[in-house]
Amino acid sequence: MATDVVRIENVLESVEQAKKYKTIEVKKDVPLELDPGNLLAVDTNPLDIKKFRANKDEFLKSLARDNTQLLFNDVWQLPAEKVDEVIVAKLPDPKYRVPREKPIPKERPPTKWEKFAKLKGIQKKKKSRMVWSDEEKKYVPRWGYQSKNDLTKEWVLEVPNNADPYEDMFSKKKKEKKERVAKNELQRLRNIARTQYKNVPGVGITPTEKQSKENLSRAAHIAKHSTASIGKFEKSLPREKAPKNLGKKRKFEANFGNMKLEKDKQLSILEGISKKKPKLDVQKAVGQYIHDEESASAEANRKQTKKPKKRKGQNKALPKLVKKNKKVKIKGKKNRR
Repeated sequence: MATDVVRIENVLESVEQAKKYKTIEVKKDVPLELDPGNLLAVDTNPLDIKKFRANKDEFLKSLARDNTQLLFNDVWQLPAEKVDEVIVAKLPDPKYRVPREKPIPKERPPTKWEKFAKLKGIQKKKKSRMVWSDEEKKYVPRWGYQSKNDLTKEWVLEVPNNADPYEDMFSKKKKEKKERVAKNELQRLRNIARTQYKNVPGVGITPTEKQSKENLSRAAHIAKHSTASIGKFEKSLPREKAPKNLGKKRKFEANFGNMKLEKDKQLSILEGISKKKPKLDVQKAVGQYIHDEESASAEANRKQTKKPKKRKGQNKALPKLVKKNKKVKIKGKKNRR
C-alpha cells in the first residue's frame, strides 16, 4: 500500500508539472500558410474580438505562441545534420520573395592557405586553446598571457653554442616575437586586399600602382635635395629636367658683397624718399577746418542752453530768515534792544 501511495503522489506531481507547460499540438480551424524557407507563418483565422478586448497582451502572446509552435513543428520534420556539435535543419527554398534592404553578400574568395590546403587535401582540425605543460604539470593556454611560450614566466635562458655569449637572449626573443606578429598582420592585410579584388604587392615591393613619369622625377628630385648641402654637390642625370610645381626658391645675397653696389642701393632708396613730396588738397583741408569750427561752436551753444537738473525737494519754499538786530514793534511797550 505504501508503494502505491508513493506512485500516486509521483503521478499527481508529474500531472501538475505538465499543466505548467502547454502542449505542442495546436488546432486551428484554418491551417496556417507555412513557409519554412523564410521561417514565415501566415494566420488567416478570424480573431476573437471579445477575448482581444478583454486582455490584449495575453491574447496576442497566446496567438504568437501557438503560431510559432506550428512553425517549429514543421521545421522539426525537415532533414537535419550535425555541424560543430550542433543540430542544424536544412531549410527548403522559400515560397515567398521577401524584399531585401541590401543585396546578398558575395561569397568570400579563399585565402592563400585555404587554396593550398584544398590542393594538398589538408583538413582543418579545431585545436583546443589549452595545452599540457610538462614543466608546470597542468594545462596552460596555447597562446597569449601565461601561455606555454610566454616570456614573462622565464627568468633565465640558455645561450646556444653557436650564438654570441654577450648577446641578450631576452631581447632577441622579443624581437623574433614582434617579427612573427608583424608577418601575421601583413598576411592578414594581404588577404583582406585579395578579398576586395585589389592588386596585392609581392614581398619587398611597396607600390601597388604604376608610377607616372612626373611622380618618379619628383621623387628623384626630393631624394637628391635631401642631403646636408641641399643637393649642391649631387650630379644630375643626362636629360634630367626639374619637376614642375615645386615652387620658387628664395634667393639671398652673399654676406660679403661689392661695397659699391651696396652704397648705390642705399643712395637710391634715400633719393626716392627725398623726391617724394606730400600732396596737399586745399579744398579738402578748408572743408575739414570749417567742419571742426562748426562742431566746436555747436558744442558750446549746447552747453550754455543746457538746464541744470532739478534735485528732489528743490521747488519747496525756503523759510525766511530774520535778522537778530531787526526791531520788532509790540503794542503798549517801547522798543528795546
